[in-house]
Amino acid sequence: MDNDQTIEKINEFIEKVDQMKKQEKMDLSSDQDLSIAIMNLVSIEEHFFFTGAKTGKSEYFDLLKEVREIRKELLKKIVKEYEGEVWCISKHLLAASMRVMEVGTKQLGQGKKEEAQELFKKAYNLYSLFWALNMKLIKTDEIKKIDEEAINKNDKEKKGFMGKLGDLIKRAIDCCIE
Repeated sequence: MDNDQTIEKINEFIEKVDQMKKQEKMDLSSDQDLSIAIMNLVSIEEHFFFTGAKTGKSEYFDLLKEVREIRKELLKKIVKEYEGEVWCISKHLLAASMRVMEVGTKQLGQGKKEEAQELFKKAYNLYSLFWALNMKLIKTDEIKKIDEEAINKNDKEKKGFMGKLGDLIKRAIDCCIE
């Protein structure tokens, strides 16, 4: 796929999202809020697990089970149609994005601004991949690596697949639209 085809696909996607918003079929700002909530629920599951394991109190595992059920129910609102491992991949992309973001925040707090920014970029790339996968923007058979940062031989910006994907998600999802 050349650059013109990539731009055309992006424009088609933006138009499709805009049309769905007008028809009230899609509320991406709410879905984005929901995805952040799901990230936090996965994190709460992890904390209940570690607290239960450290204290030996089974009540924490009971709470983990309850939180997991809520997380599954909410994840179904975003991950509606999936094949193979996409459900689990989606959950892990959100969890990894949150953890990498948290490590970046800690680095920032320690005055390691460059390391933090690199981690924030990686966290956003994981988050963008979650959305691309669940909005069916990517097909794994279309992903080909040309060089370190180019999508194809005509790619002039050379931001890489994840960089282009991040730009697309920024354009499509505006959490400030009420």
